[in-house]
Amino acid sequence: MVEKCKVLPYTSQVPYIERSLASNLLRASKAFPALLLTGPRQCGKTTLLRHVYPSASYVLLEDPDVISRVRSDPRAFMEALRLPVILDEIQNAPELMNYVRARIDAAPRKKGQWLLTGSQEASLMQGVTESMAGRAAILHLLPVSTLESSKVNVIRGGYPGVLARPSAADIWFRSYVQTYLERDIRAVTAIRDLSTFRRFLAILASRVGGMLNRTDLAAPLGVSVPTISEWLNALEVTGQILLIPPYFENFGKRLVKTPKIYFVDSGLACHLLGIDRNSALQKSPFRGALFEGFVASEIAKQQVNRGGRVELYYFRDQQGLEVDFVVPIKSQKLALIEAKATRTPTPGMAVSLRRLSEAVKGHATTSMLVHSGSADVVAGAALVPGVTALTLGELLDKLA
Repeated sequence: MVEKCKVLPYTSQVPYIERSLASNLLRASKAFPALLLTGPRQCGKTTLLRHVYPSASYVLLEDPDVISRVRSDPRAFMEALRLPVILDEIQNAPELMNYVRARIDAAPRKKGQWLLTGSQEASLMQGVTESMAGRAAILHLLPVSTLESSKVNVIRGGYPGVLARPSAADIWFRSYVQTYLERDIRAVTAIRDLSTFRRFLAILASRVGGMLNRTDLAAPLGVSVPTISEWLNALEVTGQILLIPPYFENFGKRLVKTPKIYFVDSGLACHLLGIDRNSALQKSPFRGALFEGFVASEIAKQQVNRGGRVELYYFRDQQGLEVDFVVPIKSQKLALIEAKATRTPTPGMAVSLRRLSEAVKGHATTSMLVHSGSADVVAGAALVPGVTALTLGELLDKLA
């Protein structure tokens, strides 16, 4: 007799934070037999699913005993599952995808029965494309946003484990980097020298907000440019960095075509730079770039939490005109955004926004400068005609 999978009581190590993606999860699970939730390790995927679907049985596919059962007798393993079921970290047992597909095809009208999570998006997505096309809704979760918790800031970032115990953030991040190196990175790409890769992470954090220069990254590490490209790809597919492309629309200018780089979590970037308190951040030469990256991450979180994809660009031409972010907000309309780590925005900070807005043809634009001050400092004041100064919260409201 095959023993049925039991529902285990869920006791999270961190307090639950209401996530914006929850409503889209429920909607998707009513329309599709399977749901795939991807995202970086420790961003809250399991906690979210187990709170949204408290009656679902749960299987962690990182447990060696569980993996052994899957490998030795996958049919018996599948028969033991009680639906609906959460299969956590499905990328560790990709062979189950074909069995899940067969079970779905046998009962296609049953919705929300298979709830899957995965940390490594590239390999997992390939398996889904091949095995689950049309059967699975695919959603992405990033770390907690400022709209979800007031505890999120540049230094802490948005990982739930850090927000729950900010006094132990340095220990959490050290452990996270070690776990990430040992599991996710080695599962995506072959890295022999982990110490060199750690140095690469630190150097990359010091380049946040800059245009990607692979040669500049390779030289101090003594590795090849193709190796740097491979490592960057691994960081991107495991949800650690954002590579923001330039906006290619022809504005009548010769455009730069190199992407800019940001960390998905500003807290991790601060940790890699040795910044662990606000006083250190205020004195850091990286303060402006970290705030810019924080804004980029918050815009990306808002977009994916609404069930969409990241649509975030920057603008720079070969004459040096640059605007931090270009965001499509509706048909033929663009939001032009500058991010300044200042509590006192000035008209001079809006010059690039005004110049680009005047150069754009064929699009309506709204120009905004997001600053680190409070709402009552400038209260949405116009710095110059057509450019409004906003807090991050006000900016996200406008983009919504």
